[in-house]
Amino acid sequence: MRDASELRETFDEVAEVYDRARPRYPRELVARLLAGCGRRVLEVGPGTGQLTAELAADGRAVTAVELGPALAEVARRRLAGHPGARAHVEVANFETWPLPPEPFDAVVFATSFHWIDPAVRLAKAARALRPGGLLAVVTTHHVGSGGSSSAFFARVQGCYERWMPGTPPGLRLRHESEVATDTGELAADDRFGEVRVYRSARDVTYSAEEYLEVLSTYSGHRALDPGARARLFGCVRALIDGEHGGRVTKRYLHELITMERR
Repeated sequence: MRDASELRETFDEVAEVYDRARPRYPRELVARLLAGCGRRVLEVGPGTGQLTAELAADGRAVTAVELGPALAEVARRRLAGHPGARAHVEVANFETWPLPPEPFDAVVFATSFHWIDPAVRLAKAARALRPGGLLAVVTTHHVGSGGSSSAFFARVQGCYERWMPGTPPGLRLRHESEVATDTGELAADDRFGEVRVYRSARDVTYSAEEYLEVLSTYSGHRALDPGARARLFGCVRALIDGEHGGRVTKRYLHELITMERR
């Protein structure tokens, strides 16, 4: 099994699939971010630029720092669809990337904060921000969706217990009311003010093929031995097509967590 530093590099192996399969952020969440992030934005770990394009289309000047060159290339291609946008993507490790002398109005981590070295992420974000600037962390949780899909996610646990080592027995998706990001690290940092959290949940329905594409972009699945991954995916496909009519609905809970630089 790969370690954390290797796991965060696995997304670059499937950049095109990642761009096609990963769900976009809810429009109301993006609107709230845009309302508070100012004009100059640093985005850390933009992936294929889904949020970067939203920021650029709204007229923000965006510097995006992406570890994966293939992901960065897809992001640049997406930004090319917004002529005149003031945005660029740099391929670099954020932990060692040199900050420019002019501070930013906002630093944004969209489903990337947990991949950045805890010893660096808040300290460097604070240095990158002007006083009063916004730190925004977007998170994504997988939660129980209810209805017929609850039966699927209960049954698919058997596939994981068989083919993914380390899967806790009897694991179940929790209801969104029971799920929240631990903001203790953020609240304890005296360089920032009050922690504010906005939550938005939504359902996405997939065919078996579409759902397997999503799974193929998850780091834990990519870290599996290819043979085990193929058998896991075969088990999941058989369950969706054979017992759930070829469709499954997955519920995502997104959070927008914001603080201002003191």
